[in-house]
Amino acid sequence: MENEPPFNDSGLFARLDALGLTHETVEHDALYTVEQSRALRGDLPGAHIKNLFLRDKKRRMFLVTVLESREMDLKALRQQIGAQGNLSFGNAELLMQHLGVIPGAVTPFSVINDRDGNVTMVLDRALTEIDPVNAHPLRNDRTTAIAPGDLLTFLKAENHAPLILDFDAKS
Repeated sequence: MENEPPFNDSGLFARLDALGLTHETVEHDALYTVEQSRALRGDLPGAHIKNLFLRDKKRRMFLVTVLESREMDLKALRQQIGAQGNLSFGNAELLMQHLGVIPGAVTPFSVINDRDGNVTMVLDRALTEIDPVNAHPLRNDRTTAIAPGDLLTFLKAENHAPLILDFDAKS
């Protein structure tokens, strides 16, 4: 497994098709930030996301996918996901090694490349209620729309059933 090249977008699309999941992809300029995405997307309907690739003191890794407008408090998140010590952002090398993507292309679809199950998937509950969910298909010059139920089906099929957190709940 270690020497297999990571999936690319066509491999991802083949996997989605094999699972019988409907998806639609649009091409655009490469995007690296939420601000660039907002400026370029126009009227693309549905949920738009941001993805945080994080690690804790014990070197456990987390991929946290939330609404793009969500303010994230890493100290509170640490408690919610059971992380040990402070959370920090994983570097580009770790990102490529475990999820097979570059910074700017991080996506919930990238768990397809975490064949050893080293990354815990964390999903904003709000994303299960907005159709479609828009995510990069392992590259940041395209956006793929998928129904929230189909995204959950994909994550479970890739052995990354997400920890779903309600960030809107009052604590």
